[in-house]
Amino acid sequence: MKLLALLIGLIIERLATQLFHLRRLPWLDSAIDFGFRQASRFPSWPPLLPVLMLAIVLITPVLAIRFGLGDIWFDLPYLILAIIVLFFSLGPKDIGEDVQEYCRAIEKADKKEIAERAKALAETDVPDDAAERTRLVEESVCVQANNRLFAVVFWFVLLGPVGAWAYRVTDLIRRRAVFNGLREEPPGLPPVVEAAETLHGWLAFMPARLTAIGYAMAGSFDGALNAWRTEDEDAPSTMHGRSERLLARVGTGALALRDADGESEAERGIRGAIAANGLVYRLLFIWAAVIAAMTLYGWSV
Repeated sequence: MKLLALLIGLIIERLATQLFHLRRLPWLDSAIDFGFRQASRFPSWPPLLPVLMLAIVLITPVLAIRFGLGDIWFDLPYLILAIIVLFFSLGPKDIGEDVQEYCRAIEKADKKEIAERAKALAETDVPDDAAERTRLVEESVCVQANNRLFAVVFWFVLLGPVGAWAYRVTDLIRRRAVFNGLREEPPGLPPVVEAAETLHGWLAFMPARLTAIGYAMAGSFDGALNAWRTEDEDAPSTMHGRSERLLARVGTGALALRDADGESEAERGIRGAIAANGLVYRLLFIWAAVIAAMTLYGWSV
């Protein structure tokens, strides 16, 4: 049943792009902010405790529905629940669509739009230098593929819709905490941000490493292995940050792209983004085959 739900969910992910605006879930931002305000009333508490409690509160409705359904009607209600939860857990945008929009912006030579599309992929400010931006976009595609797709699939296979939703909830809490922290004057990194990144880092740790292994299988194995072995001199202090840096290094290592003679910066940028997106989709087929085999042999129910 999980495999069927996953296949339907991924098909919807590819075909129902006009529905992606439903994933914005602004009410969740309000709920998270309310939770943060309540946590601020107990400054003596360890920061991780209120963040964990907030995540549990947001996960509980899906958990309650899942166990309330049981195994009635040949698991049809469970299948519907799983598809709905997957739709809201994946994304929020399709990474292939983001890559296409970025490439179209390069083809139009619209510097403002290029920066906007690159920022949508990187989720951070992008450099003005074209070569640096190209590398950042390639890294970001490899990172975002895990965050938007593979980690959700991992937790769905492991714990069903509750697992997929738990991963997305911790990511939403992390994003909202970072956003609120940047709005402070001056911008800072309050303890709640570190706690939110820690919680999300726990859930991202294993799927990030499985995704990195997958990049080695779907791309240049030698390039990925060398990148994995390379020490990151500027390694982030958080588990979440280290996982993202690993994905960026191994993913671009697996691409093993070299500059071609006579290639313009625009052509190199498009080629790199398309190659990174191709790596992601090759890995998706590998994951689908592995999950199908697990299902057939009864390792996943």
